[in-house]
Amino acid sequence: MAEVKVPELAESITEGTISAWLKKPGESIEKGEAIAELETDKVNVDLISEEAGVISELLFAEGDTVQIGDTIAIVSEGGSAPVSEQPKQEEVKTTDTKQEVTDTSQEDSSEESTSDKFIASPAARKLAREKGIDLATVPAADPLGRIRKQDVEAQINNKTQAPQPQQSQEKKQAPVQATDDAKPVEKVKMSRRRQTIAKRLVEVQHTAAMLTTFNEIDMTAVMDLRSRRKDAFYEEHDVRLGFMSFFTKAVVAALKKYPLLNAEIAGDELLIKKYYDIGVAVSTDEGLVVPVVRDADKKNFAEIERDIYNLAVKARDNKLSLKDLQGGTFTITNGGVFGSLMSTPILNGPQVGILGMHKIQIRPVAIDKDRIENRPMMYIALSYDHRIVDGKEAVSFLVKIKELLEDPEQLLLEG
Repeated sequence: MAEVKVPELAESITEGTISAWLKKPGESIEKGEAIAELETDKVNVDLISEEAGVISELLFAEGDTVQIGDTIAIVSEGGSAPVSEQPKQEEVKTTDTKQEVTDTSQEDSSEESTSDKFIASPAARKLAREKGIDLATVPAADPLGRIRKQDVEAQINNKTQAPQPQQSQEKKQAPVQATDDAKPVEKVKMSRRRQTIAKRLVEVQHTAAMLTTFNEIDMTAVMDLRSRRKDAFYEEHDVRLGFMSFFTKAVVAALKKYPLLNAEIAGDELLIKKYYDIGVAVSTDEGLVVPVVRDADKKNFAEIERDIYNLAVKARDNKLSLKDLQGGTFTITNGGVFGSLMSTPILNGPQVGILGMHKIQIRPVAIDKDRIENRPMMYIALSYDHRIVDGKEAVSFLVKIKELLEDPEQLLLEG
């Protein structure tokens, strides 16, 4: 018998959610084969079996939270699972509040008689015995009636809580009762990633003195250059020339001139970073992620575009590694791809600056006092931590971005 445990993933990750079981009890598994997909705060990872054999038991259900080091499954040697460990879903008969099991195995019958015919994981049985909890009193969250360790812990917590007076309970229930049951409502549990995004976005607004400044860019020169060079660029580098490489190059040049926007606060010190790892926000079905283009100052346009493309593909396929997401010094986010005309991006802590790109829109622009022309214009926004960055520096940073993109040949000189 071998245990499949949740491995150490990264220093900042202590738990995860089993988003999907890739194997079922009774199925064979090879050494190194994935048994489950674990959703963490940052990425989804496959949990691997270190032994070949047959899945004897799955100790958690999909949606359960597991800690680093937890045993999640049992793998037994040989060509088939033990009879007592075979999956029991087909044997379950549902009653009003309980799920009884009819078992043909003498061993199973003996085990059920000591647990009031309830299906329970070994961890749940052990905890129930230690705490003197009758499994018959434990409600099972699993739709098949399987009692897990978390269910027993919840029962223990419920027993230790003093009962509330009836009047107090009614007051607490009042908001729920106020809901119109005739109205259709769908309850959807937030994914772990969405919960983490929500938590971090609130935290950064509580811990940083965030302020946003705006400017606009005439994109004529960049669009003309891109239009002239995009076919030759693709033929030579096998990657398309987009706008992100121009903005990444401009950001790096501006960060070199205004280095406090490439810093972070550590206690009472400033960590001013002399490297330029630029995070590029990517929207996925499960939420926003920010993979990082490493050493962007040392890469040419083609290398930056290739990195961004590869990271975006990995993000949408849930193939990003922790390394892909860690250590960015500044972030660029592009709401323009969804049609956003203007927004105030939220800092990606502990970074102190984030640049927001927006939709390119044809607008009449005064060229001089006598001429007005229709030009492709983009609003840009810089959110920054006012604890480090003063308004003058933030505005100057954004003006530098504008100057470089309105005369993109400067980007070659800036390196």
